Amino acid sequence: MLSFERKPPLLILLGPTAVGKTAVSLDLAERLDAEIVSADSRLLYRGMDIGTAKPSEQERARVRHHLIDVADPDEVWSLAKYLEAARQAIAEIHARGRLPLMVGGTGQYVRAFVEGWRVPRVEPDPRLRLALERWAEEIGAQGLYNRLQRLDPQAAIRIEPQNLRRTVRALEVILSTGERFSSQREAGASPYRQLLLGLQRPRPELYARVDARIEAMFAAGLVDEVQALLARGYAPELPPLSAIGYRQVVEYLRGEISLEEAKAQMRRITRRYIRQQSNWFKPDDPRICWFRARPGVAAEMEAAVRAFLGGKN
Repeated sequence: MLSFERKPPLLILLGPTAVGKTAVSLDLAERLDAEIVSADSRLLYRGMDIGTAKPSEQERARVRHHLIDVADPDEVWSLAKYLEAARQAIAEIHARGRLPLMVGGTGQYVRAFVEGWRVPRVEPDPRLRLALERWAEEIGAQGLYNRLQRLDPQAAIRIEPQNLRRTVRALEVILSTGERFSSQREAGASPYRQLLLGLQRPRPELYARVDARIEAMFAAGLVDEVQALLARGYAPELPPLSAIGYRQVVEYLRGEISLEEAKAQMRRITRRYIRQQSNWFKPDDPRICWFRARPGVAAEMEAAVRAFLGGKN
């Protein structure tokens, strides 16, 4: 059993899409008697397995996982809701005397934990959100983003101009509370003693793995998975179904693009997403201990973790 005389420890394994986090996290967790807490926004949703590269049932049987398959695709999970659920999961892991290992590529989730963000729990306002979305249809995503820049420049810095969903959410919070979104999201002291383990590969190698993963998704039945979600009544406009892969398959099923074009779009958008992830996980960030993805890397990480738990730098 672990003894937590200081702040309780939290291990965080981060890195871009397709770098190999799942395999390494399983090996590392087994070595350390740890439980995995997902920090991937796409893994929250039931029925979305293939397109999210979700850990398999066999992999989840090897190591206990948290925050996977906890919501239906039409449920709204804000950052505040995720943070609350993740902190609860981590507290329960600590209570069992085990190590929590947070694993993910959703940079916002990871940074919120690392920096101790205090996020406003503002419930969604469907009417206000609809009005903002209709306004975006009139002036475009960039036009709406420009409005956010004028109201809250600091919030706008953290959001990509083409990310309409996050722009709408920021404006929704501002208009609901009368306060700047950025001022409600200030960083505080983390309640955890953290060790950040970064996993990286050369960009060409990463892109090759993305291409292979996309082909494997279609071979595993991605089209059938999307058809099943639509048959259950989930609207293709739902945020989870606008994720990479799902949106392209919906367009394919509508006859708007070919299967090869769907794959090409997925490759192109995933590459762009990987470049965006590097803004969250910078190679020169002194808080992150970076490791090259290769055979035996989990053993290297284990040594770093044991030194960390022993109080060594």
